[in-house]
Amino acid sequence: MDPAVVDQVRLNFNPQGLFVINAAIGLMMFGVALDLKIEDFKRILISPKAPGIGLGAQFILLPAFTFLLTLILRPQPSIALGMILVAACPGGNLSNILTYLAKGNVAVSISMTAVSTAAAIVMTPLNLSLWGSLNPHTAEILRQVSLSPMDVFTTIFIILGIPLAAGMTLSRIFPTLSTRVRKPFKIFSLVFFIAIVLGALAANWQIFLKVVGLVILVVLIHNALALNLGYWSGRLFGLPERDSRATCIEVGIQNSALGLVLVFNFFGGLGGMAILVAWWGIWHIIAGLIAAFIFTRIPLPSDEKI
Repeated sequence: MDPAVVDQVRLNFNPQGLFVINAAIGLMMFGVALDLKIEDFKRILISPKAPGIGLGAQFILLPAFTFLLTLILRPQPSIALGMILVAACPGGNLSNILTYLAKGNVAVSISMTAVSTAAAIVMTPLNLSLWGSLNPHTAEILRQVSLSPMDVFTTIFIILGIPLAAGMTLSRIFPTLSTRVRKPFKIFSLVFFIAIVLGALAANWQIFLKVVGLVILVVLIHNALALNLGYWSGRLFGLPERDSRATCIEVGIQNSALGLVLVFNFFGGLGGMAILVAWWGIWHIIAGLIAAFIFTRIPLPSDEKI
C-alpha cells in the first residue's frame, strides 16, 4: 500500500459496534474503579513527589516529546496524530500489575493510575488539541473533523468519569459485594473488550495487514521514549529506584482502549490512527513485560529491598 493512502483509509465500524465499544471501556473503567479507594487520591497529597513527577512526565513531557518525535520521524499525518493521541491518554489498566512484576512501588503506580484517569477528563482533550494543532500536517486532520475539545471532554467524562465514580462508590458502600464481583467483573470486561477489538480487526483484516508495517517501528520508538521518560524523570528528580520503576511503567503503559474509542467516535475510524493505537495496545504489553524482566535482573539498593 502506498504510505500516503493510509491517511484516506477508514476502518469499517457501524453505529451499533461503536456503542458496544463505548460500553466496553465504560465497563472496564468500572472494574478498575472497584480497586481504587479515596486513599489512593489522598496519597498524592500526603506524599506528592513520586506521583507528581510521574504525572508530569505523563501529561506534559510525553505529549511534548511525542510532538517533537512526529517532526523528526515525519510519519504519515494520520499516524502522527495517532501518536499524539496515545501520548494524550492516561495510564493503562495493566500498569499496576507490571509495576509489581518489575519490583516497583505499586502504591505509587496505583496513585498515578487513579489521578491520571481523573485528570484525563481534562488533559486528554487539551493535549490532543494543543499538540495536534501545532503540527501543520496533523492540524489539517483536526480541521477536517472540526474537533471540539469540549465534545472530547464530554465523551471521556461519560466513559471514564462516571464509571470511575460509580465503581468507587459501590466499593465504599458495599465492600463485601465489591470484593466478590471485582475479579470476575474485571476478567469479563477485559475479555469483552478484547473480543470487540479482534472483531474490528477481523472486519478490516486486509487493511490491517497492509498498514501495520508502517506503524511497527514508529510504535517501538515511541513506546521506548515513553518508558525512558518515565524512568529518567524519576531518577533525575531524585526518586528512589522503586518509585522510578513505577513511573517508568506508568508512563509507558497508556490507555490505548480509550484511544481507540476516540478514534472511532471523532475520526471516523481513520486508518493510520486506528492501526497505530491498536498496535500500541499490543506492543506496550510486550514492552512492559520486557521492561519488568530487565528490572528484575537489576538488584534494588539495599535500603529498598522488598
